[in-house]
Amino acid sequence: MAKTDGPTVIKKYANRRLYNTGTSTYVTLEDLAEMVKRGEEFEVEDAKTSNDLTHSVLTQIIFDLENKNGETMLPIPFLRQLIGLYGDQMQTLVPSFLEQSMASFTKDQQLMREEMAELFTQNPIEVLKSGQVVKLVESQVRRNMDMFQQAMRMMSPFGLPVSAPEPQDATETKPAEDRTELSELRDQISLMQRKLDKLG
Repeated sequence: MAKTDGPTVIKKYANRRLYNTGTSTYVTLEDLAEMVKRGEEFEVEDAKTSNDLTHSVLTQIIFDLENKNGETMLPIPFLRQLIGLYGDQMQTLVPSFLEQSMASFTKDQQLMREEMAELFTQNPIEVLKSGQVVKLVESQVRRNMDMFQQAMRMMSPFGLPVSAPEPQDATETKPAEDRTELSELRDQISLMQRKLDKLG
């Protein structure tokens, strides 16, 4: 495979075909998804105008993956909240918050993988019932909330403190609207548990 300095340029033609200039071959969206998973940097540009199409192509990859075999990763409440933020004054904060959150999650995912693997060496049904998986996820959510608060403080005028929702234990009483994320996570865990019960 040919090697170039910097990201590989992928040219998109009017017929929607994608051409990898690094390997001099035509590629598909699935090929680009595999490149992302391997950590290979690339930029997509219009073959005629040289306009940057990277964002729209990556979005298309996510759309295709979300519709593949019904194995979705983006929960409906998250999608609703994200759509609701378009045009909102908080919209400018969302990209950096999501980027930092995913960077934090990626950094911690190996530790989470090890902890999850250790948990599931036990009886999976008992693990789900014990709530240990939820605690792991809540811990990640709590770290993300801390990061969000720090970002808000940095962006607030004159360094004034900005209030943000404080993470709380699942056992504490909270208004329903503040528990949307955790409720969705619990729903997903319950779904996993039902599937395991059927297998059992």
